[in-house]
Amino acid sequence: MSKPTDLVQGTLDLLILKTIALEPLHGWGIAQRIRQVSGEVLQVNQGALYPALHRLEQNGWIKAKWGDSENNRRARFYSLTAAGRKYLQQEQANWQRLSTAIGLVLETP
Repeated sequence: MSKPTDLVQGTLDLLILKTIALEPLHGWGIAQRIRQVSGEVLQVNQGALYPALHRLEQNGWIKAKWGDSENNRRARFYSLTAAGRKYLQQEQANWQRLSTAIGLVLETP
């Protein structure tokens, strides 16, 4: 059985993009929001989160801006770019199609 923190390859990028589509967040805030929204099932560790943020920024899907966190520490706040919003829409549609297909297979007696 998989551990609760195991993510299907490629889903972390989608989860990050969806999370910051609501509002700009710093890395720790992104990880916390994913954990909270998933009902404590998904836990993103820093070793996976920061390389993913870097990759998304390199691809032009997110941008970062320095700001002060809620505890007055300097942090990079990540937000979606226009290209990131378009990519998120495409990836959400792909995920829906894939999860529906997997559900059909699993429901077949």
